[in-house]
Amino acid sequence: MVEREMYMDKINSFIDKDLIKIITGVRRSGKSYFFKLIIQELIERGVNEEDILLIDFELPQYRNIKSNRELDDLVLNFIDSHSNKIYLFFDEIQNVSNWEISVNSYYKLSKTDIYITGSNSKLLSKELATFLTGRYVSINMYPFSFNEFMDYKKEIASEPMVRNDLYTELENYFYEYFDYGGFPTVISSDNHKEILLNDLYSSIILHDIVSRYEVRNVGLFSRIIKFLIENIGNLISANSIYLYLKGEGIDITKSTIYNYLNYLESANILSKITREDLVGKKEISGSEKYYLIDQGFYRSQLEPKQENIGRILENIVYLELIRRGYKVTIGCVGKLEVDFVCRKNNNIIYIQVAYHLISDKTIKREFEPLLRIQDNYPKYILSMDKEDQSRQGIEHLNIIQFLKGFNGI
Repeated sequence: MVEREMYMDKINSFIDKDLIKIITGVRRSGKSYFFKLIIQELIERGVNEEDILLIDFELPQYRNIKSNRELDDLVLNFIDSHSNKIYLFFDEIQNVSNWEISVNSYYKLSKTDIYITGSNSKLLSKELATFLTGRYVSINMYPFSFNEFMDYKKEIASEPMVRNDLYTELENYFYEYFDYGGFPTVISSDNHKEILLNDLYSSIILHDIVSRYEVRNVGLFSRIIKFLIENIGNLISANSIYLYLKGEGIDITKSTIYNYLNYLESANILSKITREDLVGKKEISGSEKYYLIDQGFYRSQLEPKQENIGRILENIVYLELIRRGYKVTIGCVGKLEVDFVCRKNNNIIYIQVAYHLISDKTIKREFEPLLRIQDNYPKYILSMDKEDQSRQGIEHLNIIQFLKGFNGI
């Protein structure tokens, strides 16, 4: 089993604590599998398996539970029939209306320890935060990192999808990860990766957005998503989308665009990153960047001719940074831009991402923003180059080395 250590390290300190544990993330990112890892940990700690109730609301035996009253009938009977402490696991609980009311009541019982997963950020909404003030801890789960991808490929004895003799075995694995991402079901498929990615993408759009928010103009919504994916890593605002659509002769209000952007974030298909002025030490409003929650969607939704390798690498690095617990922003130094300003535990690191440092012009473009920063925090250039081009106090790393954790970032 892929141990998902970074998530287990987080959850272990909260097991048996008086908090509701909420695990959120995009569909099929491994939340159900993570529940199995937690249950395995509980059993190893001496918990009787009979005192654990796992309800997956997408399984046939539970999918008819649509309201919190129906949920109460099952859960309260289970609690009443056990004298020991009860461990409750609710998988994809957003399918149950008013579930917050019931979970809050279970929490108030002294003999319960509660774990929840869900595929949209409604689980972290202001309403929920008010309802469960101080009573929950949240962990956001992402598709497999490159290390987890490698562990899973070894576990299922899967060779790289394509072998290029010019690359090492590790590089061949990386380019598969680059193309198809980290969803476990996609990794384990040999011949239908793009079909699975398309099906998963459609499921998220239809079930987690169109149906839930009653989006009426699905064609226009799809067009906006396509525009966002084409512009991953570029500065985007509701106004820029509005002007683009207006130029195409499409009438839409800015408030509708704002709503669509919020829906995409809520469904965990896109992640937004804001900008900050590194000189004036303040946030810059008006436009942000968006990255896909898995780079596989980039390939599955765009034609090969639209592929921007540098942007996909940025996307991969961004996801790895937030997996590792960094709060990430874009840095501005005058008119120059630093791809990622990363904060954790009162420390800062600065990162630029490039495909290859192939010319003096490219090297100057990537290094100059970092050289303009007037502090002594670590600064890195990440690229696919194998030759070390570190200079002037800026460390150069190969992206695969970074993903493998060789640098200790």
